Amino acid sequence: MISLKSTLAKLFAKNVRKSVLRWSNKPVETQNKVFKTLIKEASHTQFGKDHDFKSIKTHQDFIERVPIRDYEDLKPYVDKVVAGEEDILWKGKPLYFAKTSGTTSGAKYIPLTKESMPTHVEAARNAILMYIAETGNSKFVDGKMIFLQGSPILEEKNGIQLGRLSGIVAHFVPKYLQKNRMPSWETNCIDDWETKVEAIVEETLPEDMSVISGIPSWVQMYFEKINAKTGKKVGDVFKNFNLFIFGGVNYEPYRAKFENLIGRKVDSIELYPASEGFFAFQDQQNKKGMLLQLNSGMFYEFVEANHFFDENPKRLTISEVKIGVNYVMIISTNAGLWAYNIGDTVEFTSTKPYRVIVSGRIKHFISAFGEHVIGKEVEHALQEATSDLGISVSEFTVAPQINPESGLPFHEWFIEFDNEPQDVKELATRIEASMQKQNSYYYDLIFGNVLQPLKISTIKKNGFQDYMKSIGKLGGQNKIPRLSNDRKIADALYSQKLIK
Repeated sequence: MISLKSTLAKLFAKNVRKSVLRWSNKPVETQNKVFKTLIKEASHTQFGKDHDFKSIKTHQDFIERVPIRDYEDLKPYVDKVVAGEEDILWKGKPLYFAKTSGTTSGAKYIPLTKESMPTHVEAARNAILMYIAETGNSKFVDGKMIFLQGSPILEEKNGIQLGRLSGIVAHFVPKYLQKNRMPSWETNCIDDWETKVEAIVEETLPEDMSVISGIPSWVQMYFEKINAKTGKKVGDVFKNFNLFIFGGVNYEPYRAKFENLIGRKVDSIELYPASEGFFAFQDQQNKKGMLLQLNSGMFYEFVEANHFFDENPKRLTISEVKIGVNYVMIISTNAGLWAYNIGDTVEFTSTKPYRVIVSGRIKHFISAFGEHVIGKEVEHALQEATSDLGISVSEFTVAPQINPESGLPFHEWFIEFDNEPQDVKELATRIEASMQKQNSYYYDLIFGNVLQPLKISTIKKNGFQDYMKSIGKLGGQNKIPRLSNDRKIADALYSQKLIK
């Protein structure tokens, strides 16, 4: 029998789909409107005055007045906002700060405003509703839903609350989902990730779980604990579990592992959320890429990754991008981030409508020798090779070995296997072939005898979890970088004796 809740969800989904189609079918017009609104609303702020927003009429005007910045560059303004000053980057004060791990500046405080906060919630909601509109499947709304996330306990700084983005969003779960939502508030507030996951397992085992959501690496830990405790596949424990919602990393390297843990295939929805904005979500099951959120108070610019470090790289609008090119994504938002480099690289898979995949991080790459290796390339190479050989990988990272004990430098791949291959050298050969095929710079360096072929170092079971725990980043939104341009992670794996 179809419940009232399920029926209402279908009606709501139909209306939301119409709304999404309206702006996604008019992408350039939508972005132009967002651009003009942002400039107008922020013209009286300190940043707006410092950059002469009142005279900005075109994108070219904006380029001439507002340079690309990252957090370090914007920090003098952010520090004033954190100190409690008003009308600095955006009108008034932020509602919240999303606190994230910084690099040279320590903790980063990303503002969330009255205007920007609803866009995070709406995008997450719309992702689910677009799935319902497409598939007609709304039964899951009657089951229990789990969202593996950070603690919702918030601190306060100069009258503004701050916490992890996922913890802040937990305060905005709609009332109609509150009864279905898990884990309990008390369990969600547990800080230690391993303790938290154990508690979540205990809470959820007796329940009718229909939706499970989170970063794949941490959902994997949850699934493994369920397998260990029950001796059953997750799909047998939760008979009505049919929708997995994930974000934060490329799911492909995890897909085979998850299907084994679940015991059957389930539908999935990919999300692209960040503290700086909810940028995209998967709007169709059979289409590659996620629908870029062009109507969410964010104006996008794109710079070709290969030219990003040029003196004056060309900044493109949505109307100028091409499919298959690796771009650094630059955002200006109604939270007061201006020409802001979030550090992600994306590729467009479609321009009707505009869909993207996250191809990596502009800071997470290997180019110790000019090879320009990016995340998308290593993930594809590993997925292709392991799929051919029937191997399942739990986690991996890659680093350059610049000063080996003997021979030429090489790329060292640190891989934690679920089922270790009989012939690691055969796997390395296949990955190597894929890397050379994908990346002409890498190919030239191998055949020019600058580099020798890659080598694999096998990580002990749960080695990456032990490493993340050692640096205080186990769980939540933290994840292992796929690529490093240095040996910091590699050296830690060796020093902690996590290599077999």
